Amino acid sequence: MISSMTGFARRQAGGDFGELTCELRSVNHRYLEPGFRLPEELRSLESELRQMLARELRRGKLDCTVHLRGSHQAERELRLDKAALEKLLERTGEIAERVPGRGLAIGVRLDPLDVLRWPGVLKDDAPDSESLQGACRTLFLATVHDLSAARQREGQRLRELIEQRCTGLAALVGGLRTRMPELRERLRNRLHERLAELGTTVDAARFEQEVVLLLQRADVDEELDRLEGHIAEIRRVIDADEAAGRRLDFLMQELNREANTLSSKSQEIELTRIAVDMKVLIEQMREQVQNIE
Repeated sequence: MISSMTGFARRQAGGDFGELTCELRSVNHRYLEPGFRLPEELRSLESELRQMLARELRRGKLDCTVHLRGSHQAERELRLDKAALEKLLERTGEIAERVPGRGLAIGVRLDPLDVLRWPGVLKDDAPDSESLQGACRTLFLATVHDLSAARQREGQRLRELIEQRCTGLAALVGGLRTRMPELRERLRNRLHERLAELGTTVDAARFEQEVVLLLQRADVDEELDRLEGHIAEIRRVIDADEAAGRRLDFLMQELNREANTLSSKSQEIELTRIAVDMKVLIEQMREQVQNIE
């Protein structure tokens, strides 16, 4: 099943850590190019999240955003570690005793805010790091699965549009193949009329040689065969369980090349019109293919 590169997914999860929100947005890109915006508590997970993403998706430019909002952040308590404070004060007193005549000055300069900044004196009831990271991994993977499912649904819609264009293109090819004997006969008659207008008498054998040369230059059977082969390959690719975008893009180039050749060989306005109709369908398919993974 083919997959689109455009999609959006959003999930939330709650716990003791508060509330996590994960958002994924993807658009067209030649390769897989993710960009992450993570809260400070989860920055260390970026490399792991990139690997999880690469296992699920192949192409697309992705914006990956994770928000963390503590459900009781306003109620967090800053607890004082009294044991650590006592040790700090003891060491401060020892320093004051070892520096004669400076104890009073040290005591005066001992700012309470400086004491609180000392590592270990003040404790923040922050969420457990392991629990938070585990929740983020689970939430991120579930969101990636949602995004992949959304891209597959969009891919199915694109598949239907491409199949419609393939059906239209095949009808043009089949119709042109059916009309070719008539078009060849029309070329023969036109050459007869031209010679009659000029009042020129030409040997019958020579005339047939000229007709053969003219028909060879206007022959498009090979182009029609290749168009039918490319259409069959497109249908195979969009029904296969594989990444299809790059191969389909190549097939669009091949279709366009054959349509251009048909147009250049045209000796009839009808053939020119059919070639133009083919190019319109091919261009419509090419626009859809640009969005396929």
